[in-house]
Amino acid sequence: MKHLSSIAIDVIHRCALQLGTSVDKLVEEFDAGWSPEDHTRGYSRKVVEFVFSKALNVECKYIEEKITDGSFSRFTFDAMLAWEMPSSQDEEPRMECVGKEKEERKIPALLPKEQDEISLFYTDLMPLLVNDEPSVGEDAYVWLATLVPLAADIANGRFTFETLTIPTGNRLFYPGYDRFLKEIDKRLKQLQKQATPKGVEFGDDEFILHVEGTASSQRVVRHIGGTSWPGRLTLTNYALYFEASGTVTYEDAVKINLSKDVRHIIKPAATGPWGAPVFDKAISYESPELPDAIVLEFPEMTSSTRRDHWLALIKEVMLMHQFLSKNEVDCPLQAWEMHARTILGIIRLHAAREMCRISPPDPTKFLIFSLFDELPKGDYVLQELAESLKKINCGHPCSASSILRNMNMPQVVASNIEFKEISQECASPNTPEDIHSSLDSVVNQSIEEAKEIDRAKATTEVLKEEGIGESAAVLMELLKPLKSLMPWFEEVTSWERPITTLTVLMAVLLIIYKEWVGKATAACLLWAVSKMLRARQGRMSEECNEIVVRTRPEQKTTVESIVSAQFGLITVHEMIQIANITILKIWSVMCSRARKQADMVMVTLSGLAIIFAVVPLKYIFMSIVVNHFIMNSRLGNYIENDRGNRRLKEWWDSIPIIPLRIESNATENPQGST
Repeated sequence: MKHLSSIAIDVIHRCALQLGTSVDKLVEEFDAGWSPEDHTRGYSRKVVEFVFSKALNVECKYIEEKITDGSFSRFTFDAMLAWEMPSSQDEEPRMECVGKEKEERKIPALLPKEQDEISLFYTDLMPLLVNDEPSVGEDAYVWLATLVPLAADIANGRFTFETLTIPTGNRLFYPGYDRFLKEIDKRLKQLQKQATPKGVEFGDDEFILHVEGTASSQRVVRHIGGTSWPGRLTLTNYALYFEASGTVTYEDAVKINLSKDVRHIIKPAATGPWGAPVFDKAISYESPELPDAIVLEFPEMTSSTRRDHWLALIKEVMLMHQFLSKNEVDCPLQAWEMHARTILGIIRLHAAREMCRISPPDPTKFLIFSLFDELPKGDYVLQELAESLKKINCGHPCSASSILRNMNMPQVVASNIEFKEISQECASPNTPEDIHSSLDSVVNQSIEEAKEIDRAKATTEVLKEEGIGESAAVLMELLKPLKSLMPWFEEVTSWERPITTLTVLMAVLLIIYKEWVGKATAACLLWAVSKMLRARQGRMSEECNEIVVRTRPEQKTTVESIVSAQFGLITVHEMIQIANITILKIWSVMCSRARKQADMVMVTLSGLAIIFAVVPLKYIFMSIVVNHFIMNSRLGNYIENDRGNRRLKEWWDSIPIIPLRIESNATENPQGST
């Protein structure tokens, strides 16, 4: 025990007291299964992990009362400290750092009065900002999540920790951790007190996750077609229920089953008076089972935080059922374990929102499926999660389902006898560390991939902030290498260099005739690779740190800017009109409304079909290439006749378009509210 840190020794003593045994017996039990000969830092940490996991199994049986009196949070927080500093060698640098900080605090800080008041204000506003107490890091927090999925889940524990510790420099202090656990317990009890929707009978494993639209919460309005009605909205781990407000009580609930294997479409929507999409604070739900889309609005004065919160929760439930169906999780307790982990994730989100009312956290950081639905390589994480779920012993005292059961959740999945039988069938001999190590590895890989993508996206933000003029200048600068090639092609095709032109012409004809197009393409690709290798050897990346685009400052008055913008819009409008006319003329020919022109098109297409069917394709391409080179030569200028182009333009102009009538459907589908 000499090599252990003081906090590790204290935690082991408390674990022995909790288990009703002595420290020596626990250490002897651990040593019996420990293979390495040297007692290094790995040994110290493994002792802490072994002893704490045994005591935690007993602690989780009385988790509700221990969260209330703060003993669970103190015990687990100290265990994280002991895991982070298991040996005396780890404790020495920490003690030196703390001593140095205390000495520095004795020196009076010469701060302006204004700055001092601001610092005090933020300390009072956010009691989580503590810097003179021991704190734990991300790895210790994730390690605790592998043992008990209460403060975090192993799948998204790193994201939860990052969100909770933003104001404290990515270090978790005890006051914040204790408050977080108590908020989780409080939110769970509040959800248990919520009334069941009217006319609905819940299943044994259906649990209320969120409710709004009651007298004590903000309004929820349902829109179907042109009708709108306020009511109460309830989300469970199986369905979404809306109860329209009646004169005295609520009407029977309308159920949206989120667990069915059908095509659910849920997306943000905008609502407003007479159907005008003015307020972007609603959710639209569509399903093949519903004749019309259901729009649920969450009115609030400024942002759309409520809408985003509900959207994330509904998506989480839908994605969870898709996950269970896709991975064929047949064991009932394994399916309920995933339900329990999802429920705990949503409760953690509620607790974090209560703690951070000023700046609500991103919902996806606390939700497993919504998070990895967006992250790169998230599908790999979910695949590994499915494999780890099949190895977990759901009857373990510290599993997610056991945590909910020990916190007096009224729903039960099975009786005690069934629970023991099924848990034995679904049990796994693997330890939690073995099960979660591969999952944590895939999660870390996904995090690194996400950071790399974020860094790449950050480099594009500058271009998005540029105006139209600057964007055009950047485009022209980037196209300079291609513009330098154009004169060479013009010289070759216009026979200004006859030898080069003949060489290119013969090479192209030979490639087409010998059908070496694939080989020529491969040669071009290898040439591009050689250019890239030459640029790497020449360290061009060090020279090309940035591209400078020089623009001339334009001194325009307000009227000139408006006129310039107006001409730009006119040009765009003309291009759209030309595109519409072209499409309508093609339709007119295809429908034989212009009979004469349609006959000419059919004869031409028939002739081309015969040519393509009889003549080999390579001869056609060779003819096109020879024709192009001849038409750009002196002989081509002598032969060329503008009559053909003129006749073609006259023929195109003679095609009438199909008559077009534009109607507004506002009168057919009036939008309003009642």
